Amino acid sequence: MKDATNRGQEWFVLVYKLPSEPSRYRASVWRKLKTAGAIYLQSGVAALPADPGAERVMRGISQEIRESEGVACLLRGDAVVDEVGLSEAFDQARDAEYSEVIERCRAFHAELGKERGEENFTFAELEENEEDLAKLEAWFGKIRARDRFGAPLLQEAEQALVSCREDLEVFAASVYEATSHESANH
Repeated sequence: MKDATNRGQEWFVLVYKLPSEPSRYRASVWRKLKTAGAIYLQSGVAALPADPGAERVMRGISQEIRESEGVACLLRGDAVVDEVGLSEAFDQARDAEYSEVIERCRAFHAELGKERGEENFTFAELEENEEDLAKLEAWFGKIRARDRFGAPLLQEAEQALVSCREDLEVFAASVYEATSHESANH
């Protein structure tokens, strides 16, 4: 459980209402809030730890809501009650994302294992797996950027990616070895 280390943390709280149609406005706002790392306190109420980047995002989303014939009220301040709960909810949201990264890392290892079992040591396969790992690392980078407090699964996700990189290096060595044997036999 979190202690009071985030005491005094200011938050942006966006309270908004959008027309039900067209639904693309609600989807756009939801996507932007999710990308920023905001958590929903309830329908139409989202919170994000305050910093200059968060302010730009929340002001932009507020403007988009108003341009979409909605109503938006953006508040900034301290949590008066249950600040620890708010920080924990924020960490839980990040941990859910880190869990997905960890699961994808397991799938990455399984894919490399399958390729080893089939002895599919080709440069095309290596390149495909390098691209998959680069996407996974970029996704992790986005999550890490919105993880303001260092969620509990951060280190596990980081280690899972290191393990993927190491496994890919071993796979690459197998590809190089297999291709050098092929060229020696021709």
